[in-house]
Amino acid sequence: MPTTFHSGPVRVRVPATSANLGPGFDALGLALGLHDDVAAEVTPGGVRVTVTGEGAGELPADDRHLVAGSMRAAFDALGGQPPGLALECVNRIPQARGLGSSSAAIVAGVLLARALVVDGAERLDDAAVLRLAAEIEGHPDNVAPCLFGGFTLAWTEPAGARAVSLPVDAAVRPTVFVPTGRGLTAAARAALPPTVPHPDAALNAGRAALLVHALTADPALLLPATVDRLHQDYRAAGMPATAALVGALRAADVAAVVSGAGPTVLALTEPPAGFQAGTDWQVWRLPVEARGAAVFRGRLGHAERDPVAAGRKS
Repeated sequence: MPTTFHSGPVRVRVPATSANLGPGFDALGLALGLHDDVAAEVTPGGVRVTVTGEGAGELPADDRHLVAGSMRAAFDALGGQPPGLALECVNRIPQARGLGSSSAAIVAGVLLARALVVDGAERLDDAAVLRLAAEIEGHPDNVAPCLFGGFTLAWTEPAGARAVSLPVDAAVRPTVFVPTGRGLTAAARAALPPTVPHPDAALNAGRAALLVHALTADPALLLPATVDRLHQDYRAAGMPATAALVGALRAADVAAVVSGAGPTVLALTEPPAGFQAGTDWQVWRLPVEARGAAVFRGRLGHAERDPVAAGRKS
């Protein structure tokens, strides 16, 4: 069946995410109330991308842009490519900091492509969107909370990625400590050993299970529930400031972990009054984003074009 495209623009709002959450390596993720807004429409030819906010002047302005590339992959899955595309990206999620900027771009691209196809939702349902987004990203732990919102458990079967989203207890109030320096997921993964001791794997299995209970029903258990021995210690040498801040917060009884591959630090319980992270860190209190990615018809409005409008920073 030929692919028919909508003539008008569509837009999507996608949240930042934090993955792993300590012991839940490559499986657990949390959507946070800081968003990118992206709009797209079909054009007679070519690909044009404009970027405002994070990554402006650095990111590609053509098919090499991750949103555009993800749209191309989704259009292939949907049965046909449009003649051209115009994209407007307003980015607020920090790039390469462990807050899911790449996953947000991928989810935005797949959802925008689906929304631009007249019967896109019938051709590519949410389960298929997750599978495609996880295939592009390489793992589902960030794309799942970005797509579905809340606290997600993701896994991969032979047919592809799957996930469930769970509500988060209202007492969970995340704080992120964002450094000025960037990190690379590939470098962080390269620091991990091919095997780990059985006691460490057993500990993580128990703490990951406890973390599900703590986040959804009993936040008082978040400190013991966020103990990790699979990845954070191995990555510490490459991110000494991150490791030191996690240690300082945990010594103050704060359930702190490395956010994704770092270098951002995520605290799932509030730091004590007067806690000082230092001048190299921006401290943002962000709510849990329960909704996940949201698609709308029409162009970006004035608020969506404001690069600091979506998200509460303090």
